[in-house]
Amino acid sequence: MVKKFIDEESGKVVEEKVMNAITIDCVIFGFDQGKLEVLLVEHGSGISKGKWGLPGGWIKEDESIDNAAHRVLQELTGIEDLYLEQLKAFGDPKRFPLGRVITIGYYALIKKADYDVKAGFTASDAKWYTMDQVKDLIYDHNEILSYSLKHLRNRVRQAPIGFNLLPEKFTLLQIMQLYQEVLNIELDKPNFRRKILKMKLLVDLKEKEKNVSHRAAKLYKFDPEIYKQLTDKGFNFEI
Repeated sequence: MVKKFIDEESGKVVEEKVMNAITIDCVIFGFDQGKLEVLLVEHGSGISKGKWGLPGGWIKEDESIDNAAHRVLQELTGIEDLYLEQLKAFGDPKRFPLGRVITIGYYALIKKADYDVKAGFTASDAKWYTMDQVKDLIYDHNEILSYSLKHLRNRVRQAPIGFNLLPEKFTLLQIMQLYQEVLNIELDKPNFRRKILKMKLLVDLKEKEKNVSHRAAKLYKFDPEIYKQLTDKGFNFEI
């Protein structure tokens, strides 16, 4: 298949060969104000113009699928230099209305404050949405998002990957809110506090929140050595 692309250096429209039956779709999670969010883009052209979905696109014939995932994400949202983990392939015969197309799903957890999201290329807009704001997405993107969330729920119990969504300094309440959002459960505050501190993962900064309307809470950061150990070896965090 030959599709048209915008050359980044010249700004001219050029034609390039792309894989005509395989695409990339990326699920990017963020965490803000106690809410888990996902980054969506509005299509500015094509059969899905005006509709919302996950950042995705075609793979060029001369690039790896990992490079394609990073390129597509950068072109559509401006996000680059992040770790993307491959989920799996989604290949329902009817997932794409114009023919048989298999998509490879990727996902990532990012700190929203570290990235300036800007819609580009074929995306007319890019926005963060909380999970309850997500409605009918294009193609099978609701299914891909649902699978990604289930994958995240399993992983967050076994490794501290979800902590990538938190700021450098954070409160115990923020960690609890993160787990509640990801796992979609209500947690007992004293019990959660006891279990998270027992892991020896946190460093008490001897600081408190500033400029807050409520009682200032203590601030913590992660112990990088323990964090790496738990990431490599895993754990079973039953809450």
